[in-house]
Amino acid sequence: MSTAYVALGSNLGDSRRYLSEAIEAMAQLPSTRVTARSRLYRTPPWGMLEQPPFLNAAVQLDTGLSADELLDALLAIERAAGRVREGERWGPRTLDLDLLHMDGVRRDGERLTLPHPRIAERAFVLLPLADLAPELELPGQGKVGALLAALDRSGCEVLP
Repeated sequence: MSTAYVALGSNLGDSRRYLSEAIEAMAQLPSTRVTARSRLYRTPPWGMLEQPPFLNAAVQLDTGLSADELLDALLAIERAAGRVREGERWGPRTLDLDLLHMDGVRRDGERLTLPHPRIAERAFVLLPLADLAPELELPGQGKVGALLAALDRSGCEVLP
């Protein structure tokens, strides 16, 4: 079993429902258990600024799936939520699931890079990840809590 961290985001439709259903779907994956979930955050858009704010969260999984198997499963969950991976990069979406980190796995490929290459730039990823694992060392980047401390978090808020 490996520990994996997945970021969730949505800013189209019923975002709370999309995130909740995605977490339920991850819990149903073979050889996988959701062991922790972050608080829910409202965050400003990143990249393409002319769009609604996002709801973001993160989950910690214990999984027997390989990184590729888990990525395939996450992409299938996105598709089931109506996600279409065409159009403008960083644009609005019903559901975005990013595999951020997986114990013992370092990769730099076109399909998957682990740890996720832009974690250190994004408060909307680090805020929920810090709820779960502030001391997590991201190889080549640093600890989650320290990376978060260096970022501007204005416009980000915890939701009830």
